[in-house]
Amino acid sequence: MPRCGRVNSLNQVPIMTQTPLRVGIVGLGANTRLRHVPGLRACQAVEILGVVNRRPDSTQACAAEFGIPRTYQSWQELVADSDLDAVVIGTWPYLHHDVTIAALERGKHVLCEARMARNLAEAQAMLRASRARPELVAQLVPSPFGLRLRWAVERLLAEGYLGELREVVVLCTSEQFADASAPLHWRQQAEYSGVNMLALGILHETLIRWLPDPLRVMAQGRVFTSSRYDPERGVMGPVETPDSVHVLAAFPGEAAGLYHASGVARGGPGFQIHLYGSRGTLKCLLGEPERLLGLTAGQSELKEIPVPPELEYGWHVEEEFVAAIRGQATVQHTDFATGVRYMAFTEAVALSIRERRSVELAELAT
Repeated sequence: MPRCGRVNSLNQVPIMTQTPLRVGIVGLGANTRLRHVPGLRACQAVEILGVVNRRPDSTQACAAEFGIPRTYQSWQELVADSDLDAVVIGTWPYLHHDVTIAALERGKHVLCEARMARNLAEAQAMLRASRARPELVAQLVPSPFGLRLRWAVERLLAEGYLGELREVVVLCTSEQFADASAPLHWRQQAEYSGVNMLALGILHETLIRWLPDPLRVMAQGRVFTSSRYDPERGVMGPVETPDSVHVLAAFPGEAAGLYHASGVARGGPGFQIHLYGSRGTLKCLLGEPERLLGLTAGQSELKEIPVPPELEYGWHVEEEFVAAIRGQATVQHTDFATGVRYMAFTEAVALSIRERRSVELAELAT
């Protein structure tokens, strides 16, 4: 894939001679600060022209810190700025739907933070809006997990390393919410997060880079600390998303899946994906650094599988966004259609927990 700063493969005009791409940011939070601002500024002929946060004082502070010339009173004002070519949405999921659709309708390219929306209906509406403006780039910030391993695992699967896939195990555990005295987090509030639970959708996005969608799910969820202090409102507030989720899943071809997502697992396994087949096993250890372990026919123990340099990938999200806008590449990580896939899974899990039944993903198709 062409990288920012290289020669435009379509017309052989150096990017530095092109008209600058002018970007506005809605929600300059932690991930935008860590990833998107430096990533965009590493690309040639890209200008971060404006910013707006939830609070005016935060907006002004970010503008001053990063030298961003324009500030706005609202996200609507930013989206309406005719000088902007693209909008980066770094907010919590509660604004993804509204800002994305408004930006697309104003003719602006969109890079939207992960956890596509609060629910499947919002995600589907975002996809429809993007398809109504095919000349615009609509990209989601991808799950960062498995990016280094993606192409190596894909090659091994294509070569038949596993044989017939039999079992899938997805682990995403932390102790983020293990302390019952910790304050209420936005991820625990349905108003802001919707049906998204812990890192379940993020790890599922990683999984479906390699596998088809599951056919059905059966899930249970538990909240162990039912209320926490809400520092924004100054009162105790209910915890509305589970502290722990277990999911049984059926995949095409009779493969069985098991997901364990937890925010209260002290000393838990962290983030891993296991694929068990008739001939072999692959284990993706998604810590830092990411490692790939494997065992195939004739071997008695797991061994690390080196990732060939030509298959190793990493974080190139902002480069992909800029290159796609300039017609140099298509979005690899992550398009809106993929986002709808992981939101359908997340919605099915939430429905299964709520109604205490198995849910066919086909039930949710439009």
